[in-house]
Amino acid sequence: MTREANDHSGVLKLSAVLADALRQRDAYTRLHSDRVMALANGIGVALGLSRNELHVLELGASLHDIGKIVVPDVVLMKPGKLDDAEMSVMQSHPSVGGDLMAAYEHPRSELVSKVIRHHHEWFDGSGYPDKLAGDGIPLLARIVTLVDNYDAMAVRRVYQGARPHTEIMQIMDLESGTKLDPDLFACFTRVIEKPEYAEFKATGN
Repeated sequence: MTREANDHSGVLKLSAVLADALRQRDAYTRLHSDRVMALANGIGVALGLSRNELHVLELGASLHDIGKIVVPDVVLMKPGKLDDAEMSVMQSHPSVGGDLMAAYEHPRSELVSKVIRHHHEWFDGSGYPDKLAGDGIPLLARIVTLVDNYDAMAVRRVYQGARPHTEIMQIMDLESGTKLDPDLFACFTRVIEKPEYAEFKATGN
């Protein structure tokens, strides 16, 4: 195995350890990250990304919610709508996660950090934490944003029920160009219909 492969494998193992730590508080988050990682990879392959880009995407998708490890349970697991103060705490998780990854000594840490930090930016610039817009948002972060949104609606949460695939795609179509990158959404509509991703397709249950 090459040093590059060893490094990548090592970070994936570290991400699994960190995700398992978070899962002790919120089982949904670990499974969610696994599904986001798989679907993000599907988009990356469809786009013809390089092996290095796919590695960064895999790590960023795997760790995109790791910043939630500092979010208090009363906020993370609240069954109702968050108030302004609670929302502010929740919205800190991308920057916290990005900083955690940036501090890790690894050749791809800076690139992975940007995926994590910017996965809640909106295509129209109204997201957070840095109000980036369009191509100013790193491509890999835009991919994670897309699949993160899909999976968040596909699975039952403490504060909302699961939606069926057709309804989710209709919502995302309306958000295309504002919240989501329209070109990536077009790619996702093809990827999610492939047989190898059938297990990740929402059923509404």
